[in-house]
Amino acid sequence: MTYPILATLVAVLSPLGAFLLSALMGRRSVSRVLSIASIAGSLLAAIYVFGQVWEQDILHAQWTWFTIGEYQMRVGILLDNLSVVMLLLVPLIALPVHIYSVAYMAGDPGTHRYWMYLSLFCSAMLGLVVSDNLLVMYVFWELVGFASYLLIGYWFTKESAARANMKAFIINRIGDVGFLVGIGLVYAQFGSLDVRYLFGEGGAVTQALVPDGIWQFEDHSLPAVWLTATGMAFFLGAMAKSAQFPLHVWLADAMEGPTAVSSLIHAATMVAAGVYLLARLFSLFDANVLTIVAWVGTATALLGAFFALTQHDIKKILAFSTVSQLGLMMVAIGTGHVAIAMFYLVVHAFFKCVLFLGAGAVIREMARLRDRYRLAFDPQDIRAMGGLGKRMPITAASMGVAALALAGIPLTAGYLSKDLLLVSVFKWGLQRDGLVTLIPFLLIAVSGMTTFYIARCIFKVFFGKLRVRVSQGYLDTRVHVDAAPKSLLIPMAILALAALFPLFSRQPLHIDDLWLVNGLAAGTVSEASFGVLHSLLPVFTTALSAALALLAWRWYVRGRYQADPSQWLYRLSLNQGYLDAAYQTIFVRPFIALGRAAKAFDTHVVDGAVSGVANAGRKLAAAAGWWDFRVVDGLVRLVGKTASWLGNVFRRSQTGRVQYYMYLMVFAVLLVLIYHLVNQG
Repeated sequence: MTYPILATLVAVLSPLGAFLLSALMGRRSVSRVLSIASIAGSLLAAIYVFGQVWEQDILHAQWTWFTIGEYQMRVGILLDNLSVVMLLLVPLIALPVHIYSVAYMAGDPGTHRYWMYLSLFCSAMLGLVVSDNLLVMYVFWELVGFASYLLIGYWFTKESAARANMKAFIINRIGDVGFLVGIGLVYAQFGSLDVRYLFGEGGAVTQALVPDGIWQFEDHSLPAVWLTATGMAFFLGAMAKSAQFPLHVWLADAMEGPTAVSSLIHAATMVAAGVYLLARLFSLFDANVLTIVAWVGTATALLGAFFALTQHDIKKILAFSTVSQLGLMMVAIGTGHVAIAMFYLVVHAFFKCVLFLGAGAVIREMARLRDRYRLAFDPQDIRAMGGLGKRMPITAASMGVAALALAGIPLTAGYLSKDLLLVSVFKWGLQRDGLVTLIPFLLIAVSGMTTFYIARCIFKVFFGKLRVRVSQGYLDTRVHVDAAPKSLLIPMAILALAALFPLFSRQPLHIDDLWLVNGLAAGTVSEASFGVLHSLLPVFTTALSAALALLAWRWYVRGRYQADPSQWLYRLSLNQGYLDAAYQTIFVRPFIALGRAAKAFDTHVVDGAVSGVANAGRKLAAAAGWWDFRVVDGLVRLVGKTASWLGNVFRRSQTGRVQYYMYLMVFAVLLVLIYHLVNQG
């Protein structure tokens, strides 16, 4: 076993060990120390593995899991450029989140559970990205979902949190069924679940060409529709995990968990798992599946951005932003640009984590303000915020950098990722006919809406005046609002710096030197291949972003807001397209009604029939008991009593007195005489 493989095992098992040790020791364990030390160990191990594997030979180690007859199920670790990027990204994002959580979760009575769940969450995600077997990937996939379920519902005494984690759990089960069906179909065709054997360069899937509509591998032949069905099954799993339309509705509600958890879920763990799955299995997807992926991603990106425009909860704005950005990653995969999708995922992880951590710091201080002055307002509502930039300058600066990256403004890594994605999709669209040519233009609309909603969020939170309402009007703007503690600020500041361009390229405006994309694409991405698109499109999108940011400034800082909240389009955005209401009407209520009907049928018909049979049995038993006691036992008792009576009679007649015997003889003679007299008469 090589050192990189051992280091990978350390990276995966270190958080798992912290989880198990914390669980065994209970509240006696110093959970936060174990969790932070374990994820720091994972990061060091991941850095070593990345240095040994990136753009080097693929490392693949396997062991026999179990044997059935002649078949051996082998599992192991697969280290290539794709897996080591994710292996490094997860602890790189998770460690600042852990450090941030120390202060953020201070004073919470259930922090022992929090640190346990967080360690399990990270271990499951790390195991997922390095697994070389689809079945083991599925096990870790489920563990990621289970840990997220625990973290989303961390404050389980809140009804909203309990409902949110149940919603996330149920919707993800839909996707998990698709993943499981896909595994079955792949095994039925290829007789293997080995990821490298199936999906590696020149692997079995690549060899299974589709001549004349046949999906053929060796002596196994299936209609080509089964190739599409298999790809769609895996995509269904990715749709649920990565919150793609129409299975995106769980992600906004998942904000009920601690904000530090939200940052990790949205940045580098759960929602990233679906994108990683599609990237890993990309060679399986035919043109039909990729077209569907592109359209679903486009719809998700549009709807997520549209819903984010009007939300008042700061975490929900960021949640729908994540939905939209994940849609863009799916579009990149659907158009065949896997390396660009992964580059976008990595860049997005940094700036989205900063945005959530900053939101957590703002919410924390607004809650302290509410409690200090005994006010009644929602500390997550941006309508109550304002002017916090002067009071929380480092938080404002960090979120500002992350917002610029999200909007794709030059000098940020977000500019490079957005530029590369839009230009690549435009080039793809220009080479095709039909409705798919609309996709690049729809992404331009997404880009514009992204700038507007994040500018609205930043302006309403950090600019203007504090808008906390009290009975006499607004709270005095001179009121004291604490700055976040250093343990919250340092992780934000470090991650904000990582959202700038130097981490990914030496050139802030060009894509020739994107080491991450070049490594994942096994080649060099050159601006020349995009022609004039690379010159015109970034200029246009940057100008559009600037214009929309100025509009947001005019509306939300200068107070010249013109949108009418009563308009149907505004209400449609605010109510998230009424999709939750539609699901309640179409699915939830009918299933609840069906459940109640089934319960009534069970209670009144099934249980009624069983109870009727039981009652009839009891009555029959009672009748049998009565017959046995009164008739059968009665006759037996009557015979006994008669015999006893006769015995008593005859016993008393034998007194030994001659007088008594004479009386009896006279009596008998009299009876005989009377009998004869009666008969003769």
